Amino acid sequence: MAYSESYTCDVCGNQKGEVGDWWLAWVDCFQGEKPEEDQPLIKLTRWQVKHAHSAGVKHLCGARCAGTLMDRWMSEQHEDPDAHCST
Repeated sequence: MAYSESYTCDVCGNQKGEVGDWWLAWVDCFQGEKPEEDQPLIKLTRWQVKHAHSAGVKHLCGARCAGTLMDRWMSEQHEDPDAHCST
């Protein structure tokens, strides 16, 4: 019996197939000169199964959903401009 994985886009809910332009995104920390200057940042990269399993990674089915995720994240940052990295 073969093992199969399925992934779902975290923005629109599409199911990942064998083809397509899928992406991964996650929030990281931009280090300031002092800890209180640290700021959250968002990273985006091409699909890699190895990284798709990492904690906190968002699965995105294409540029439109990547843009939507970025827009949502930027809005959250705008609402709390003094936000710092999670510890």
